[in-house]
Amino acid sequence: MSESAAPSRGPEVFAEAPLGPIRLKNRIIKAATFEGRSPRGAVTDDLIAFHVAMARGGVAMTTVAYLAVAPEGRTDRHCIVLGDAAFDGLARLTDAVHTAGALVAAQIGHAGPVANSASNGMPALSPTRRFGASGARTRAVSESDIARITDDYATGAALAVSAGFDAIEVHLGHNYLLSSFLSPKLNRRTDAWGGKLEARARFPRQVVAAVRQAAGPSVAVTAKLNMEDGVTGGFAIEDSLQVAQMLADDGHLDALELTGGSSLSNPMYLFRGDAPRKEFAATLPGPLRLGFAVVGKRFLKEYPFEEAFFAPQARQFLAAVDLPVVLLGGIDRLDTVEQAMAEGFSFVAMGRALLREPDLVSRWQAGQRDEATCIHCNRCMPTIYSGTRCVLDPGGGPGGGPGGATDDPKDRRAAGGSSGATTEGPDLA
Repeated sequence: MSESAAPSRGPEVFAEAPLGPIRLKNRIIKAATFEGRSPRGAVTDDLIAFHVAMARGGVAMTTVAYLAVAPEGRTDRHCIVLGDAAFDGLARLTDAVHTAGALVAAQIGHAGPVANSASNGMPALSPTRRFGASGARTRAVSESDIARITDDYATGAALAVSAGFDAIEVHLGHNYLLSSFLSPKLNRRTDAWGGKLEARARFPRQVVAAVRQAAGPSVAVTAKLNMEDGVTGGFAIEDSLQVAQMLADDGHLDALELTGGSSLSNPMYLFRGDAPRKEFAATLPGPLRLGFAVVGKRFLKEYPFEEAFFAPQARQFLAAVDLPVVLLGGIDRLDTVEQAMAEGFSFVAMGRALLREPDLVSRWQAGQRDEATCIHCNRCMPTIYSGTRCVLDPGGGPGGGPGGATDDPKDRRAAGGSSGATTEGPDLA
């Protein structure tokens, strides 16, 4: 979708639209972006204020990221675990968002090899043993782990529904656990869970089925699926199209949100634009800062920004899969949203633009057509340690500025100087 693309006629952006069993007031969803506002896994007033700002700003639904289904599945110790301790806080959050006029989704997942084992105080898990995000060896997932984690997803989904969430988004991207099973590079298993694509997809499909059953008929269930890992030998679009068809045939999903990139090896594949290496280095203790100076350019690659940069790949899914598709990736203009609707996308998901301007959607609905002021500098990425925000306008974004008490050096030990928390940054699209 280029600057010169003229929108043709499609569904009205600001009319109600169905997402499975629920109805959204418009076609714009706030994408999951790690908020940096849950110190030691607590649901804080600042986290609630972050999502209320999105709701008041006009989005149809805001997505809470990232809710772990098990303690070892946290990206770091500041992630919320879907358990009894978080229930009351999550219920307050959903009530507040509903009062502010929007629906709210829970992004649920297991970080797998992306987990910061040093911060979590427990080994990270992966399909086959390897070095994980914190530099420590992961533990290969056993058959009993697969059964237990599947149950964890179901239990977490049921708790989220009880807490008032309207939709559940299952994280199948960014080389988190389920995504890592899909990757031929990361999944070298020789049993029934590895090898050919159908076997590599078995665990993700099993989890989606369990989540659907646990969520019940009144809640939407979606999946965030990698189209490509952006890594040599990783999950590629040819395989992703087949997995998307498998998921559609299984009949458990109400929509697919398409993404890309590897939190282990290539997070900037999702962002596009400037790579904030200097800003990341500044968050690190001295020894890690020196190490990052050596590997930072390789870990944080730079890709030119282009409006709706995932659209060319995502169009292939429109033609191949009979499921509603959510377009993600650098959406800054209303005419881009309109063009997406005309092409057949059911919704768009926005991240970075709304960090700086939570009220952008309301302004569009009121008749303004101004482009988002996000400049794609990506300096919001390192702010996950202290409350995710736009550093160019820190007082005007959601929650009014810094709010997370997560700025702890031991949460930043990971490959290339980033951390388990940092790797959630790729959801800022």
